[in-house]
Amino acid sequence: MNLSKIEKFVESITPRDEDFARWYTDICLGAELCSYSSVRGCIILRPYGYAIWELITAELDRRFKDTGHQNVMMPLFIPESMLQKEKDHVEGFAPEVAWVTHGGETPLTERLCVRPTSEVLFCDHYAEIIQSWRDLPKLYNQWVSVVRWEKTTRPFLRTREFFWQEGHTAHATKEDAVEETLRMLDIYEDFYRDALAIPVLKGLKSDSERFAGAVDTYTVEAMMHDGKALQAGTSHYLGDGFAKAFNIQYTDKDNQLGYVHQTSWGVSSRSIGGLIMVHGDDEGLVLPPAVAPIQVVIIPIATHKEGVLEEATKLRDVLKGTGLRVLLDDSDRMPGWKFSEHEMKGVPIRLEIGPRDIAQNQCVAVARDNREKVFIALDRVAEEVPVLLDALHDRMLERAEKSMRERIYDVEQLEAFVRTMEEKPGFIRAYWCGSAECEAEIKELTTATSRCIEEGGDVEGRVCVVCGKEAHHSVFWGKAY
Repeated sequence: MNLSKIEKFVESITPRDEDFARWYTDICLGAELCSYSSVRGCIILRPYGYAIWELITAELDRRFKDTGHQNVMMPLFIPESMLQKEKDHVEGFAPEVAWVTHGGETPLTERLCVRPTSEVLFCDHYAEIIQSWRDLPKLYNQWVSVVRWEKTTRPFLRTREFFWQEGHTAHATKEDAVEETLRMLDIYEDFYRDALAIPVLKGLKSDSERFAGAVDTYTVEAMMHDGKALQAGTSHYLGDGFAKAFNIQYTDKDNQLGYVHQTSWGVSSRSIGGLIMVHGDDEGLVLPPAVAPIQVVIIPIATHKEGVLEEATKLRDVLKGTGLRVLLDDSDRMPGWKFSEHEMKGVPIRLEIGPRDIAQNQCVAVARDNREKVFIALDRVAEEVPVLLDALHDRMLERAEKSMRERIYDVEQLEAFVRTMEEKPGFIRAYWCGSAECEAEIKELTTATSRCIEEGGDVEGRVCVVCGKEAHHSVFWGKAY
Protein backbone atom coordinates (compact mmCIF):
# COMPACT_ATOMS: atom_id res chain seq x y z
CA MET A 1 0.00 0.00 0.00
CA ASN A 2 1.23 3.51 -0.81
CA LEU A 3 1.89 5.05 2.60
CA SER A 4 1.99 8.59 1.19
CA LYS A 5 -1.61 8.18 0.11
CA ILE A 6 -2.58 7.07 3.60
CA GLU A 7 -0.87 10.12 5.09
CA LYS A 8 -2.85 12.35 2.75
CA PHE A 9 -6.01 10.56 4.00
CA VAL A 10 -8.58 11.56 1.37
CA GLU A 11 -7.67 12.14 -2.26
CA SER A 12 -11.15 12.01 -3.77
CA ILE A 13 -12.18 15.51 -2.61
CA THR A 14 -11.60 18.53 -4.80
CA PRO A 15 -9.69 21.14 -2.76
CA ARG A 16 -12.12 23.57 -1.15
CA ASP A 17 -10.40 26.73 -2.38
CA GLU A 18 -9.94 25.36 -5.90
CA ASP A 19 -13.61 24.64 -6.72
CA PHE A 20 -15.97 25.22 -3.81
CA ALA A 21 -19.07 23.87 -5.57
CA ARG A 22 -17.31 20.65 -6.61
CA TRP A 23 -15.78 20.29 -3.13
CA TYR A 24 -19.25 20.53 -1.62
CA THR A 25 -20.69 17.85 -3.91
CA ASP A 26 -17.68 15.60 -3.32
CA ILE A 27 -18.34 15.69 0.43
CA CYS A 28 -22.09 15.08 0.07
CA LEU A 29 -21.41 11.95 -1.96
CA GLY A 30 -18.07 10.85 -0.47
CA ALA A 31 -19.27 11.04 3.14
CA GLU A 32 -22.35 9.04 2.07
CA LEU A 33 -24.77 11.73 3.19
CA CYS A 34 -26.96 11.39 0.12
CA SER A 35 -27.27 10.01 -3.38
CA TYR A 36 -28.90 11.46 -6.45
CA SER A 37 -32.39 10.15 -7.12
CA SER A 38 -33.92 9.11 -10.42
CA VAL A 39 -36.49 11.82 -9.63
CA ARG A 40 -34.86 14.94 -10.96
CA GLY A 41 -34.15 17.56 -8.32
CA CYS A 42 -34.62 15.15 -5.41
CA ILE A 43 -32.02 13.36 -3.31
CA ILE A 44 -31.92 10.16 -1.30
CA LEU A 45 -30.82 10.64 2.30
CA ARG A 46 -28.47 7.79 3.04
CA PRO A 47 -28.24 6.37 6.58
CA TYR A 48 -25.39 8.65 7.68
CA GLY A 49 -27.06 11.78 6.31
CA TYR A 50 -30.38 10.79 7.82
CA ALA A 51 -28.69 10.12 11.17
CA ILE A 52 -27.42 13.71 11.18
CA TRP A 53 -30.94 14.94 10.38
CA GLU A 54 -32.38 12.82 13.18
CA LEU A 55 -29.98 14.43 15.66
CA ILE A 56 -30.85 17.90 14.34
CA THR A 57 -34.56 17.16 14.75
CA ALA A 58 -33.99 15.83 18.27
CA GLU A 59 -32.10 18.99 19.28
CA LEU A 60 -34.80 21.27 17.91
CA ASP A 61 -37.74 19.16 19.03
CA ARG A 62 -36.50 19.22 22.61
CA ARG A 63 -36.31 23.00 22.53
CA PHE A 64 -39.81 23.28 21.06
CA LYS A 65 -41.36 21.00 23.65
CA ASP A 66 -39.55 22.81 26.46
CA THR A 67 -41.43 25.94 25.37
CA GLY A 68 -44.85 24.27 25.28
CA HIS A 69 -45.16 23.29 21.61
CA GLN A 70 -46.89 20.11 20.48
CA ASN A 71 -46.28 18.10 17.32
CA VAL A 72 -49.10 17.44 14.85
CA MET A 73 -49.31 16.19 11.27
CA MET A 74 -51.22 17.88 8.47
CA PRO A 75 -52.16 16.38 5.07
CA LEU A 76 -49.77 16.38 2.14
CA PHE A 77 -52.34 17.87 -0.27
CA ILE A 78 -54.01 21.27 -0.33
CA PRO A 79 -57.16 21.92 -2.41
CA GLU A 80 -56.66 24.75 -4.88
CA SER A 81 -59.61 26.68 -3.49
CA MET A 82 -58.05 26.62 -0.02
CA LEU A 83 -54.71 27.84 -1.30
CA GLN A 84 -56.43 30.73 -3.09
CA LYS A 85 -57.95 32.14 0.10
CA GLU A 86 -54.90 34.27 1.00
CA LYS A 87 -53.99 36.28 -2.11
CA ASP A 88 -50.41 37.32 -1.25
CA HIS A 89 -49.57 33.83 -0.04
CA VAL A 90 -50.70 32.03 -3.19
CA GLU A 91 -49.01 34.56 -5.48
CA GLY A 92 -45.74 34.11 -3.61
CA PHE A 93 -45.73 30.34 -4.01
CA ALA A 94 -47.45 29.93 -7.40
CA PRO A 95 -44.24 29.50 -9.47
CA GLU A 96 -43.02 26.65 -7.23
CA VAL A 97 -46.24 24.68 -6.75
CA ALA A 98 -46.56 21.08 -7.92
CA TRP A 99 -50.14 20.05 -8.78
CA VAL A 100 -51.99 16.73 -8.70
CA THR A 101 -54.61 16.64 -11.44
CA HIS A 102 -55.60 12.95 -11.61
CA GLY A 103 -56.47 10.19 -9.18
CA GLY A 104 -55.45 7.12 -11.15
CA GLU A 105 -57.05 7.63 -14.57
CA THR A 106 -59.79 9.94 -13.30
CA PRO A 107 -59.39 13.73 -13.55
CA LEU A 108 -59.92 15.43 -10.20
CA THR A 109 -62.79 17.89 -9.88
CA GLU A 110 -60.35 20.23 -8.14
CA ARG A 111 -56.58 20.34 -8.44
CA LEU A 112 -54.59 19.45 -5.34
CA CYS A 113 -51.40 21.27 -4.47
CA VAL A 114 -48.54 19.21 -3.01
CA ARG A 115 -47.77 21.31 0.06
CA PRO A 116 -45.00 23.88 -0.37
CA THR A 117 -45.81 25.02 3.21
CA SER A 118 -48.82 24.49 5.44
CA GLU A 119 -50.19 27.84 6.62
CA VAL A 120 -53.55 27.35 4.95
CA LEU A 121 -53.95 23.80 6.29
CA PHE A 122 -53.36 25.00 9.83
CA CYS A 123 -55.73 27.91 9.29
CA ASP A 124 -58.48 25.62 8.07
CA HIS A 125 -57.99 23.44 11.15
CA TYR A 126 -57.79 26.38 13.57
CA ALA A 127 -61.08 27.75 12.22
CA GLU A 128 -62.71 24.51 13.41
CA ILE A 129 -61.11 24.09 16.83
CA ILE A 130 -60.75 27.68 18.13
CA GLN A 131 -63.86 29.24 19.61
CA SER A 132 -62.87 30.82 22.92
CA TRP A 133 -59.94 32.62 24.52
CA ARG A 134 -59.58 29.43 26.57
CA ASP A 135 -58.48 27.64 23.37
CA LEU A 136 -55.49 29.96 22.96
CA PRO A 137 -52.64 29.93 22.39
CA LYS A 138 -52.29 27.03 19.98
CA LEU A 139 -48.60 26.12 19.80
CA TYR A 140 -48.23 23.51 17.05
CA ASN A 141 -45.32 22.18 15.02
CA GLN A 142 -44.93 19.45 12.44
CA TRP A 143 -41.98 17.51 11.00
CA VAL A 144 -42.64 16.82 7.31
CA SER A 145 -41.25 17.12 3.80
CA VAL A 146 -42.48 19.77 1.39
CA VAL A 147 -42.24 20.23 -2.38
CA ARG A 148 -41.16 23.37 -4.22
CA TRP A 149 -40.42 23.10 -7.92
CA GLU A 150 -36.95 24.65 -7.91
CA LYS A 151 -35.34 25.24 -11.29
CA THR A 152 -31.75 24.84 -10.06
CA THR A 153 -31.04 22.26 -7.40
CA ARG A 154 -28.11 21.27 -5.20
CA PRO A 155 -28.03 18.59 -2.47
CA PHE A 156 -29.49 19.86 0.81
CA LEU A 157 -29.36 23.53 -0.23
CA ARG A 158 -32.13 23.48 -2.84
CA THR A 159 -34.03 20.32 -3.71
CA ARG A 160 -37.56 19.93 -5.00
CA GLU A 161 -38.51 17.91 -1.97
CA PHE A 162 -36.86 18.77 1.34
CA PHE A 163 -37.32 18.04 5.01
CA TRP A 164 -38.13 20.56 7.71
CA GLN A 165 -40.14 21.51 10.71
CA GLU A 166 -42.80 24.15 10.41
CA GLY A 167 -44.30 25.73 13.49
CA HIS A 168 -47.74 27.32 13.28
CA THR A 169 -49.22 29.12 16.27
CA ALA A 170 -52.35 31.12 17.02
CA HIS A 171 -52.62 33.79 19.74
CA ALA A 172 -55.20 36.11 21.22
CA THR A 173 -53.23 39.32 20.66
CA LYS A 174 -50.65 40.85 18.38
CA GLU A 175 -48.30 41.25 21.34
CA ASP A 176 -48.44 37.54 22.15
CA ALA A 177 -47.84 36.56 18.53
CA VAL A 178 -44.90 38.95 18.10
CA GLU A 179 -43.40 37.63 21.34
CA GLU A 180 -43.70 34.08 19.96
CA THR A 181 -42.12 35.11 16.64
CA LEU A 182 -39.08 36.55 18.39
CA ARG A 183 -38.85 33.72 20.91
CA MET A 184 -38.55 31.17 18.11
CA LEU A 185 -35.92 33.29 16.39
CA ASP A 186 -33.89 33.19 19.62
CA ILE A 187 -34.33 29.42 19.81
CA TYR A 188 -32.93 29.10 16.28
CA GLU A 189 -29.96 31.30 17.15
CA ASP A 190 -29.23 29.20 20.25
CA PHE A 191 -29.61 25.95 18.30
CA TYR A 192 -27.16 26.99 15.61
CA ARG A 193 -24.60 28.17 18.16
CA ASP A 194 -24.94 25.44 20.79
CA ALA A 195 -25.65 22.39 18.59
CA LEU A 196 -24.12 23.20 15.19
CA ALA A 197 -21.31 25.56 16.31
CA ILE A 198 -22.48 28.05 13.67
CA PRO A 199 -22.82 31.76 14.51
CA VAL A 200 -25.68 33.64 12.84
CA LEU A 201 -26.78 37.18 12.21
CA LYS A 202 -30.28 37.78 13.44
CA GLY A 203 -32.75 40.41 12.30
CA LEU A 204 -35.76 41.57 10.31
CA LYS A 205 -36.09 40.96 6.58
CA SER A 206 -36.89 43.80 4.22
CA ASP A 207 -40.37 43.97 2.72
CA SER A 208 -39.17 42.53 -0.59
CA GLU A 209 -37.55 39.55 1.16
CA ARG A 210 -40.32 38.70 3.61
CA PHE A 211 -42.42 35.55 3.47
CA ALA A 212 -45.50 35.65 1.21
CA GLY A 213 -48.48 36.64 3.35
CA ALA A 214 -46.47 37.69 6.41
CA VAL A 215 -46.51 41.07 8.13
CA ASP A 216 -42.90 40.68 9.29
CA THR A 217 -40.26 38.05 8.58
CA TYR A 218 -37.26 37.57 10.85
CA THR A 219 -34.24 35.51 9.90
CA VAL A 220 -31.02 33.95 11.11
CA GLU A 221 -28.29 34.19 8.47
CA ALA A 222 -25.08 32.15 8.46
CA MET A 223 -21.91 32.84 6.48
CA MET A 224 -20.42 29.95 4.53
CA HIS A 225 -16.71 29.37 3.92
CA ASP A 226 -16.94 31.00 0.49
CA GLY A 227 -18.50 34.15 1.98
CA LYS A 228 -22.03 33.52 0.75
CA ALA A 229 -25.06 33.69 3.03
CA LEU A 230 -27.31 30.81 3.95
CA GLN A 231 -30.78 31.70 5.20
CA ALA A 232 -30.61 29.28 8.10
CA GLY A 233 -34.10 29.72 9.54
CA THR A 234 -37.03 32.13 9.47
CA SER A 235 -39.76 33.19 11.87
CA HIS A 236 -42.83 35.05 10.59
CA TYR A 237 -45.40 37.24 12.28
CA LEU A 238 -48.47 36.67 10.11
CA GLY A 239 -50.77 39.18 11.78
CA ASP A 240 -54.50 38.52 11.42
CA GLY A 241 -54.62 38.40 7.62
CA PHE A 242 -54.86 34.61 7.44
CA ALA A 243 -57.37 34.62 10.30
CA LYS A 244 -59.65 36.97 8.38
CA ALA A 245 -59.31 34.95 5.18
CA PHE A 246 -60.21 31.74 7.04
CA ASN A 247 -62.55 33.30 9.62
CA ILE A 248 -60.56 32.15 12.65
CA GLN A 249 -62.45 34.00 15.39
CA TYR A 250 -62.65 33.54 19.12
CA THR A 251 -64.71 35.00 21.96
CA ASP A 252 -62.57 36.94 24.43
CA LYS A 253 -63.01 37.31 28.20
CA ASP A 254 -65.44 40.20 27.63
CA ASN A 255 -67.53 38.03 25.30
CA GLN A 256 -66.36 40.03 22.27
CA LEU A 257 -65.40 38.39 18.96
CA GLY A 258 -61.85 38.85 17.71
CA TYR A 259 -59.50 37.39 15.13
CA VAL A 260 -56.45 35.42 16.21
CA HIS A 261 -52.92 36.55 15.42
CA GLN A 262 -50.60 33.92 13.97
CA THR A 263 -46.99 32.96 13.47
CA SER A 264 -45.08 30.42 11.43
CA TRP A 265 -41.42 29.45 11.60
CA GLY A 266 -39.11 26.81 10.15
CA VAL A 267 -35.66 25.25 9.84
CA SER A 268 -34.95 22.73 7.11
CA SER A 269 -32.48 20.06 6.04
CA ARG A 270 -30.46 22.79 4.35
CA SER A 271 -28.91 23.10 7.82
CA ILE A 272 -26.88 20.01 6.83
CA GLY A 273 -25.56 21.99 3.87
CA GLY A 274 -24.63 24.74 6.31
CA LEU A 275 -22.68 22.26 8.45
CA ILE A 276 -20.70 21.16 5.43
CA MET A 277 -19.94 24.66 4.12
CA VAL A 278 -19.04 26.24 7.46
CA HIS A 279 -16.96 23.48 9.04
CA GLY A 280 -15.81 21.08 6.30
CA ASP A 281 -12.21 20.92 5.09
CA ASP A 282 -10.25 19.23 2.32
CA GLU A 283 -10.49 15.88 4.10
CA GLY A 284 -14.28 15.93 4.40
CA LEU A 285 -16.86 16.72 7.03
CA VAL A 286 -16.06 18.18 10.42
CA LEU A 287 -19.08 17.56 12.63
CA PRO A 288 -19.86 19.24 15.95
CA PRO A 289 -20.37 16.57 18.61
CA ALA A 290 -24.06 17.32 19.22
CA VAL A 291 -25.08 16.14 15.74
CA ALA A 292 -22.33 13.62 14.98
CA PRO A 293 -23.86 10.15 14.51
CA ILE A 294 -20.54 8.75 15.75
CA GLN A 295 -18.92 10.98 18.36
CA VAL A 296 -15.95 8.69 19.02
CA VAL A 297 -14.45 6.03 16.76
CA ILE A 298 -12.06 3.51 18.28
CA ILE A 299 -9.44 2.09 15.92
CA PRO A 300 -7.41 -0.82 17.25
CA ILE A 301 -3.85 -1.05 15.89
CA ALA A 302 -2.35 -4.50 15.20
CA THR A 303 -5.52 -6.39 15.92
CA HIS A 304 -3.68 -9.69 15.49
CA LYS A 305 -1.74 -8.97 18.68
CA GLU A 306 -3.08 -10.50 21.87
CA GLY A 307 -5.27 -8.25 23.99
CA VAL A 308 -5.73 -5.40 21.51
CA LEU A 309 -9.34 -6.12 20.54
CA GLU A 310 -10.22 -6.89 24.15
CA GLU A 311 -8.91 -3.52 25.36
CA ALA A 312 -10.58 -1.70 22.46
CA THR A 313 -13.89 -3.36 23.36
CA LYS A 314 -13.49 -2.28 26.98
CA LEU A 315 -12.92 1.29 25.78
CA ARG A 316 -16.09 1.18 23.70
CA ASP A 317 -18.17 -0.15 26.58
CA VAL A 318 -16.83 2.44 29.03
CA LEU A 319 -17.58 5.32 26.67
CA LYS A 320 -21.01 4.00 25.73
CA GLY A 321 -21.74 3.86 29.43
CA THR A 322 -21.29 7.64 29.58
CA GLY A 323 -23.97 8.10 26.90
CA LEU A 324 -21.65 8.83 23.99
CA ARG A 325 -22.23 7.50 20.47
CA VAL A 326 -19.25 5.20 19.91
CA LEU A 327 -18.10 2.94 17.07
CA LEU A 328 -15.41 0.27 17.42
CA ASP A 329 -14.03 -0.19 13.91
CA ASP A 330 -12.69 -3.74 14.10
CA SER A 331 -12.93 -4.35 10.35
CA ASP A 332 -10.00 -6.01 8.56
CA ARG A 333 -8.98 -2.89 6.64
CA MET A 334 -5.67 -1.09 7.18
CA PRO A 335 -5.69 1.64 9.89
CA GLY A 336 -4.91 4.30 7.29
CA TRP A 337 -8.07 3.51 5.34
CA LYS A 338 -10.08 3.65 8.55
CA PHE A 339 -8.59 7.04 9.38
CA SER A 340 -9.55 8.22 5.89
CA GLU A 341 -13.15 7.03 6.11
CA HIS A 342 -13.86 8.46 9.53
CA GLU A 343 -12.17 11.76 8.72
CA MET A 344 -14.33 12.00 5.60
CA LYS A 345 -17.39 11.45 7.79
CA GLY A 346 -16.30 14.08 10.29
CA VAL A 347 -16.16 11.90 13.41
CA PRO A 348 -15.10 14.35 16.17
CA ILE A 349 -12.69 12.15 18.16
CA ARG A 350 -10.62 9.16 17.07
CA LEU A 351 -9.12 6.88 19.69
CA GLU A 352 -6.19 4.66 18.66
CA ILE A 353 -5.01 1.76 20.80
CA GLY A 354 -2.29 -0.76 20.08
CA PRO A 355 0.17 -3.01 21.93
CA ARG A 356 2.50 -0.17 22.92
CA ASP A 357 -0.40 1.90 24.21
CA ILE A 358 -1.71 -1.01 26.24
CA ALA A 359 1.73 -1.56 27.73
CA GLN A 360 1.69 2.07 28.88
CA ASN A 361 -1.97 1.90 30.03
CA GLN A 362 -3.04 4.61 27.58
CA CYS A 363 -4.72 5.35 24.27
CA VAL A 364 -4.20 8.13 21.73
CA ALA A 365 -7.02 10.65 21.11
CA VAL A 366 -7.01 12.61 17.85
CA ALA A 367 -9.39 15.56 17.36
CA ARG A 368 -10.96 15.83 13.89
CA ASP A 369 -10.69 19.61 13.60
CA ASN A 370 -6.98 20.13 14.31
CA ARG A 371 -5.63 16.53 14.47
CA GLU A 372 -4.02 17.30 17.80
CA LYS A 373 -2.99 14.11 19.59
CA VAL A 374 -3.55 13.61 23.31
CA PHE A 375 -2.49 10.61 25.37
CA ILE A 376 -5.18 9.50 27.80
CA ALA A 377 -4.78 6.98 30.63
CA LEU A 378 -7.17 4.12 30.07
CA ASP A 379 -8.75 4.62 33.48
CA ARG A 380 -9.38 8.33 32.68
CA VAL A 381 -11.10 7.91 29.31
CA ALA A 382 -14.67 8.34 30.64
CA GLU A 383 -13.73 11.68 32.22
CA GLU A 384 -11.44 13.13 29.57
CA VAL A 385 -13.14 12.29 26.25
CA PRO A 386 -16.27 14.39 27.02
CA VAL A 387 -13.93 17.29 27.85
CA LEU A 388 -12.22 16.85 24.47
CA LEU A 389 -15.60 16.89 22.72
CA ASP A 390 -16.66 20.10 24.46
CA ALA A 391 -13.34 21.73 23.58
CA LEU A 392 -13.72 20.69 19.93
CA HIS A 393 -17.18 22.31 19.77
CA ASP A 394 -15.81 25.52 21.28
CA ARG A 395 -12.93 25.65 18.79
CA MET A 396 -15.29 25.10 15.87
CA LEU A 397 -17.57 27.91 17.04
CA GLU A 398 -14.65 30.23 17.68
CA ARG A 399 -13.22 29.65 14.20
CA ALA A 400 -16.60 30.22 12.57
CA GLU A 401 -17.17 33.41 14.58
CA LYS A 402 -13.73 34.71 13.65
CA SER A 403 -14.31 33.90 9.97
CA MET A 404 -17.63 35.77 9.97
CA ARG A 405 -16.34 38.71 11.98
CA GLU A 406 -13.35 39.24 9.70
CA ARG A 407 -15.49 39.17 6.55
CA ILE A 408 -18.10 41.77 7.44
CA TYR A 409 -17.11 44.99 5.69
CA ASP A 410 -18.48 48.43 6.54
CA VAL A 411 -19.10 50.46 3.39
CA GLU A 412 -20.65 53.92 2.97
CA GLN A 413 -20.34 54.67 -0.77
CA LEU A 414 -22.04 52.81 -3.63
CA GLU A 415 -18.87 52.54 -5.71
CA ALA A 416 -17.03 50.99 -2.79
CA PHE A 417 -20.02 48.69 -2.18
CA VAL A 418 -19.88 47.32 -5.74
CA ARG A 419 -16.08 46.92 -5.64
CA THR A 420 -16.11 45.22 -2.23
CA MET A 421 -18.85 42.80 -3.25
CA GLU A 422 -16.83 41.84 -6.35
CA GLU A 423 -13.45 41.50 -4.65
CA LYS A 424 -14.08 40.40 -1.06
CA PRO A 425 -16.36 37.44 -0.37
CA GLY A 426 -18.48 38.06 2.70
CA PHE A 427 -21.16 40.42 4.01
CA ILE A 428 -21.33 44.18 3.68
CA ARG A 429 -22.86 46.32 6.40
CA ALA A 430 -24.24 49.49 4.85
CA TYR A 431 -26.94 52.05 5.57
CA TRP A 432 -30.23 52.09 3.69
CA CYS A 433 -33.05 54.58 3.38
CA GLY A 434 -35.68 51.82 3.25
CA SER A 435 -36.80 52.35 -0.34
CA ALA A 436 -37.44 49.36 -2.57
CA GLU A 437 -35.78 51.21 -5.47
CA CYS A 438 -32.43 51.49 -3.68
CA GLU A 439 -32.59 47.87 -2.59
CA ALA A 440 -33.35 46.78 -6.17
CA GLU A 441 -30.45 48.84 -7.52
CA ILE A 442 -27.98 47.06 -5.26
CA LYS A 443 -29.32 43.71 -6.42
CA GLU A 444 -29.08 44.73 -10.07
CA LEU A 445 -25.51 46.02 -9.71
CA THR A 446 -24.10 43.18 -7.59
CA THR A 447 -26.68 40.33 -7.38
CA ALA A 448 -26.45 40.79 -3.60
CA THR A 449 -29.61 40.99 -1.51
CA SER A 450 -30.43 42.42 1.88
CA ARG A 451 -29.94 39.53 4.28
CA CYS A 452 -31.35 41.24 7.38
CA ILE A 453 -31.69 44.58 9.13
CA GLU A 454 -29.17 44.86 11.94
CA GLU A 455 -30.66 44.71 15.41
CA GLY A 456 -29.95 47.93 17.27
CA GLY A 457 -28.00 49.43 14.36
CA ASP A 458 -27.21 53.11 15.03
CA VAL A 459 -28.30 55.14 11.99
CA GLU A 460 -28.26 58.63 13.48
CA GLY A 461 -26.67 61.03 11.02
CA ARG A 462 -26.13 58.29 8.43
CA VAL A 463 -27.16 58.31 4.78
CA CYS A 464 -28.27 55.62 2.35
CA VAL A 465 -25.41 53.93 0.49
CA VAL A 466 -27.35 54.26 -2.79
CA CYS A 467 -29.25 57.54 -2.87
CA GLY A 468 -27.53 59.54 -0.14
CA LYS A 469 -30.78 60.37 1.63
CA GLU A 470 -31.36 59.90 5.34
CA ALA A 471 -30.80 56.29 6.40
CA HIS A 472 -33.37 54.42 8.45
CA HIS A 473 -31.64 51.04 8.71
CA SER A 474 -28.25 49.41 9.04
CA VAL A 475 -28.39 46.34 6.81
CA PHE A 476 -26.26 43.27 6.18
CA TRP A 477 -26.03 42.54 2.45
CA GLY A 478 -24.63 39.49 0.72
CA LYS A 479 -24.87 36.94 -2.05
CA ALA A 480 -26.82 33.90 -0.97
CA TYR A 481 -27.46 30.23 -1.69
